[in-house]
Amino acid sequence: MFFLVDVRRKGNESNESLIRRFANKVRLSGIKSEVIKHQYKKRKPNKRQRRAAAARRAELRDKFEKLDKLGLLPDKFTRPRQSFRDR
Repeated sequence: MFFLVDVRRKGNESNESLIRRFANKVRLSGIKSEVIKHQYKKRKPNKRQRRAAAARRAELRDKFEKLDKLGLLPDKFTRPRQSFRDR
């Protein structure tokens, strides 16, 4: 991904004003946020970590379903039940 910000000095513009305009253009273009986002490479979780995470999710899902069936979940956690075809 390649970004280009072009700022040219206007007639009687001061250096501070030029730098301010440049910084504003960089901020509005999103270059800095993209650079920060890709600054460090995140390692993918290995097979053991993926399996552990899947087991945790399955356990939580079962726990929530059990509490929902018993009516012990607060309203903010309940989801309307939909079949796959209703979506």
